[in-house]
Amino acid sequence: MEFDYPSDLKYLDSHEYVRLDGEIATIGISAFAIDQLGDIVFLELPAVGDALEKGEKLGTIESVKAVEDLYSAVTGTVIERNESIVEAPEELAEDPYGEGWLLKVRIKDASDLDDAMSAEDYRQQVEGE
Repeated sequence: MEFDYPSDLKYLDSHEYVRLDGEIATIGISAFAIDQLGDIVFLELPAVGDALEKGEKLGTIESVKAVEDLYSAVTGTVIERNESIVEAPEELAEDPYGEGWLLKVRIKDASDLDDAMSAEDYRQQVEGE
């Protein structure tokens, strides 16, 4: 199966992605990870106003196969949560890089992403798995 790896995103080896727009980071989960999980049935995400720490667990994603932790690529404050995806997590697979985002976070320091992978690096990692 062929997956998209948008080049404007940064990726974590735990399969989260970040789209940075100024000081706002949009966090989601890659199409590859969604495919590996299968049918997603539940998402647990932090509330608006919650603080996130880079590298810390921010929530969980549950599929018919497994429950996986989600991790934050950045330190900052949640300013928006995608309620439509929380209510209908099965729709995540339809547009993971567009309507399927999870959180928007006001970040403290863009250098948090200095050690994140480029699209090409991430593609090489997951296709080698």
